[in-house]
Amino acid sequence: MENWDVFLWPYNECVRELKTKFRNLRQGFLTKGEHSPIEFVVGRVKTIESIREKMTRRVISPELIETDMQDIAGIRIMCQFVDDIYRVVDLIHERNDMQVLEERDYIHAAKPSGYRSYHMVIEYTVYLPEGEKKLLAEIQIRTLAMNFWATVEHTLSYKYQGKYPEDVQKRLKSTAEAAYQLDEEMNQIRKEVQEAQRVFNQSKGNK
Repeated sequence: MENWDVFLWPYNECVRELKTKFRNLRQGFLTKGEHSPIEFVVGRVKTIESIREKMTRRVISPELIETDMQDIAGIRIMCQFVDDIYRVVDLIHERNDMQVLEERDYIHAAKPSGYRSYHMVIEYTVYLPEGEKKLLAEIQIRTLAMNFWATVEHTLSYKYQGKYPEDVQKRLKSTAEAAYQLDEEMNQIRKEVQEAQRVFNQSKGNK
């Protein structure tokens, strides 16, 4: 790669635009006084070091980076409830400014580690001085509990290089199940939680 700044600039623009669009979508629900399935949105572009490492690990040639590496641009959408995740999935499918290419449901079919999240690979168009450019971006949609677990697991993976001691592996799997049970219980009282939030927000507006 001769110029990483030139190569990565469209991906930075892609992440910036997608974050803005999903945050605006959230605000649209709130402005109408409705529950937003989106709690908050973050995004990032892979670092050069991470891209190089993945190219080596997966034997990806420089000419195929844009098609074979789907997560250079990454968006993470956090939700309060499991049902919200699938609502966001539907909302993404309904949009005409991005095209869904792949989907992986790790919520109903968790990874062996216990990891849960909903992954989507989309094609998104950014507009450059020389014209439009279609890019791949990965969207991860998960609850706050799923995100907490995934963040801890990601941190531990650096320490153990993905080869966890048996006791750590068992505890991770156990805590993943506990987090999912929490999500399931919260989903059962979703209406009560949303009503409480609505009353709270109304009370703040009246002060």
